[in-house]
Amino acid sequence: MHVNPASLNMLSSLLEARTGQRLSTGRHWRIEMALKPILKARGIASCDELVARLAEPGSAALCNETIDALLNNETYFFRDSEAFADLFKVIENIAVNRQGTKRIRIWSAGCSTGQEIYSLAMHFCDNAAQWRGWSIELLGTDVSRTAINRARIGDYSQFEIQRGLPARLMLRWFEQSGSHWRIDESLRKMVRFRCQNVLDVPPPGQFDLVLCRNVLLYFPAANRSSALQNISTVMAPDGGLILGAGETVLGYTDRFRVLPGVRSLYQLALSEPQQISSVA
Repeated sequence: MHVNPASLNMLSSLLEARTGQRLSTGRHWRIEMALKPILKARGIASCDELVARLAEPGSAALCNETIDALLNNETYFFRDSEAFADLFKVIENIAVNRQGTKRIRIWSAGCSTGQEIYSLAMHFCDNAAQWRGWSIELLGTDVSRTAINRARIGDYSQFEIQRGLPARLMLRWFEQSGSHWRIDESLRKMVRFRCQNVLDVPPPGQFDLVLCRNVLLYFPAANRSSALQNISTVMAPDGGLILGAGETVLGYTDRFRVLPGVRSLYQLALSEPQQISSVA
């Protein structure tokens, strides 16, 4: 399906204006693939016709569908097992500094359909004795309302449930219904979800750990700086920020410093660094 360059530019501009993400020229191929279900469902002949309809009055619902389709919601349970192993050690080290309050708050920014934050919930539940008496607050946010609604329901396809999830956890924490699997209600109650753009005013309160993995990849430089600035305003002084393996704070903000010992781990640039990076 050929798409007029003007239509491609319009769709890319719409995505950036609504989400902050930039659809680079090298990713334009995704547009046609992502929008095919919308075109079929609505009887729209082409992407060019879709763009024309988006310019018409009363196109808000279609616009929302289009934006959601263009977002990359790639995620799976325990994504990058080595990163999760380090993450669990970071949580344990942060907990050493929280013995007085016995409270940990974790924010998964760009959580998509919830697999990352539910993976953490499973970890806390599987180590319940260690965390008995603790208040564990888990928050997942994403710019996609569709993804957040799916995360709240906690319903996953057979393909999604098998990606990264050990069989013992699948059988323990999920109930099968036909070809889908519904996450246990106890885990759903552990996690709060909200539709939120990381470029907007961040969630209230202070977080001990922020996961923002593979989100900044799609932002232009100015938006990466803005996102990191927003995150820094709700970080605990001795907390940690974990980005994706291909992401960095370097060149985008001076609010964070790199911490050795854990891949893609950062901390607020305070006068005295806190010890959360010793994960041996």
